[in-house]
Amino acid sequence: MRAPVLERWRGAVFRAGLLRVGAAADAHGAVSRREELLGQVAGDVLEVGAGAGATFAHYPETVRAVTAVEPDPVLRAMACDAAERAAVPIAVVDGLAERLPLPDASVDWVVCSLVLCTVPDVPAALAEIARVLRPDGRLAFFEHVRSRTPVQARFERVVTPVWSWFAGGCHLDRDTVGAIEQAGFSLADLQRWTLVPGPLLPPIAHVSGVARRPGAPISPVRERPAPGSAGPSS
Repeated sequence: MRAPVLERWRGAVFRAGLLRVGAAADAHGAVSRREELLGQVAGDVLEVGAGAGATFAHYPETVRAVTAVEPDPVLRAMACDAAERAAVPIAVVDGLAERLPLPDASVDWVVCSLVLCTVPDVPAALAEIARVLRPDGRLAFFEHVRSRTPVQARFERVVTPVWSWFAGGCHLDRDTVGAIEQAGFSLADLQRWTLVPGPLLPPIAHVSGVARRPGAPISPVRERPAPGSAGPSS
């Protein structure tokens, strides 16, 4: 009995923290970054790890339909409510990033927003994303990543085991851009910046960008500072 109670408590702590930190990040500039990224998305879309549906309001009219996968039942219920208020059709379903409930080559875009930090098996998740994308499909990603400042990167590596236990498997020290490239995706656009989600929280390195499906034509990556960035990312 103790283990289920502990897991329920961990889940409640994770959800409360996710919603609180997400709201703080939105108040400090994350919304505009997300809007810019999602403004490029069109056609049939899969969102992996939709959470409570924070992205749903930002999908443009160029989107035909969204399938949003979320494994947590409480967050999934919140996402269903958010889907009803969205401007585009959104179906919220249960599922895992490593076993996506879609057929091969079925979507034009996959969206990952603050989810690849928590996925247990990132290479498997990226392989699944490649599988469901059409030949000219693209991955849009918005993620926090390991700092490029050595001192902060070491701090993130040290605290990640404890942080991850409380934060639903979130890893502060992942090189998500490197993982995307190692999976065979080619970067088309990349922005880096540092987001300070609140007065008592440390700066957190973030990236957003677009990557082409493995096997798609390659062009030089456009790496640029995010609009309105106060300085170089950490």
